[in-house]
Amino acid sequence: MYEEKFSMRLAHLRMQKGVSARDMSLSLGQNVNYINNIENGKAMPSMTAFFFICEYLHVTPTEFFDFEAEDPQQSRMLGEKLRRLSSRQTEAFITLVDTVLAHK
Repeated sequence: MYEEKFSMRLAHLRMQKGVSARDMSLSLGQNVNYINNIENGKAMPSMTAFFFICEYLHVTPTEFFDFEAEDPQQSRMLGEKLRRLSSRQTEAFITLVDTVLAHK
């Protein structure tokens, strides 16, 4: 189950970056089919390779496994900005988000 989610997440993040599986494989110093094999469920990366994959995709391992985050880089940026808000500003932002989501 998690292998499939892993493969799908890798493909999603790679495509979001706008790079081919072949180019990503070569950039990681692997054979041309390396990323394709992972995305097709034929292989899984070692832990070391996984960290290189995360670095290449500019995501943390935690962000990689946050399967609900469509764009982990934007989520990280938003979180960093939210942490700088005052308590009052945070409450106002939450109210704004709740209002937007209620009208969705």
